[in-house]
Amino acid sequence: MGALKHVGVAAWCAGIAACIGLTAWSGIDAVGNAVASVGWGMPFVVLTRAATVSVAGAGWWLLFPASGRLRLRAAVLLRFVREAVNALSPLTQVGGDIIGARLLTFWAVPGPLAAASIIIDVLMQAVTQLLFAALGLVTLITLGADMSVAGIAAAGLALAVPMLGGFHLAQRGGGHRILHFVLGRLKGDGNWRALGTVDAVYQCLSMIYARLSSLAASSLVHMVGWLIGVAEVSIVLGCMGHLGTIGEALVIESLVQAVRGAAFAIPSALGAQEAGLILLCGIFGIPPDQALSLSLIKRAADLVLGVPGLVALQILEGERLTANYSRREAQPQTSLDR
Repeated sequence: MGALKHVGVAAWCAGIAACIGLTAWSGIDAVGNAVASVGWGMPFVVLTRAATVSVAGAGWWLLFPASGRLRLRAAVLLRFVREAVNALSPLTQVGGDIIGARLLTFWAVPGPLAAASIIIDVLMQAVTQLLFAALGLVTLITLGADMSVAGIAAAGLALAVPMLGGFHLAQRGGGHRILHFVLGRLKGDGNWRALGTVDAVYQCLSMIYARLSSLAASSLVHMVGWLIGVAEVSIVLGCMGHLGTIGEALVIESLVQAVRGAAFAIPSALGAQEAGLILLCGIFGIPPDQALSLSLIKRAADLVLGVPGLVALQILEGERLTANYSRREAQPQTSLDR
């Protein structure tokens, strides 16, 4: 775990260096002026981002069983925390999802159900992101843009399909049997406890997958969230004087999100997002300084919404520690009373 953390920090630093290098290459003054030109548009970008995260939280919430379902506002709050950790910490872009599974237990959600809901929610996001990127690719071809870029995007999407298929199959019976085989060959009582946990997680996965209407509703809601994100690009480019079409904004947003998804191992996709936006914006004649400004505005929205999310995480952890300490303090007194 420590080694993975060191790798994450190294990738984070490399990403920051790449961002600085791209900004210097594009011209710091030009990038600064382009960012400043957004002005009044920034609050609308933040509101749009807040809407997309809230919608993603609702999509996650729909996966929980209707009986005793987690409250919608709790799911949305935890979705903001997940997003904050993914965007602002030197961890891979799934670090926030792991923390989100743990935080669910604070709301009395059983651990296996918490893990299963996160696993399927990540898959739903990835599948709908793939469909969103495919929509962007079709739009790119319709607009008659550079076919070499379209070919690269198509190849990337084609590679993503078997990966998502494998991720899905790992959650089904085959993956369950493989884990049982591996853990069953190990010795120790802890491994038998792990087998019980694996069984419980797969039971929850099967329960969620059996509710097809909830899966369909969650997928639809996630897709709506991706589409809302197109407004971010439209607002920023409009403020910078580039009056492009919704189709152009759709291409840029959908394919840069695909780039971010492919760079999930890089914290916050630092460097990858910037390079992707320079390439995608260049298709429509948008200069590199404005493309980098778009990326900086997006990262500013990450910061504006991410800081409260990290604060919420600290508050939740503090409340849990306080509650655990109070219970430990009360135990001796309870024993004496008996």
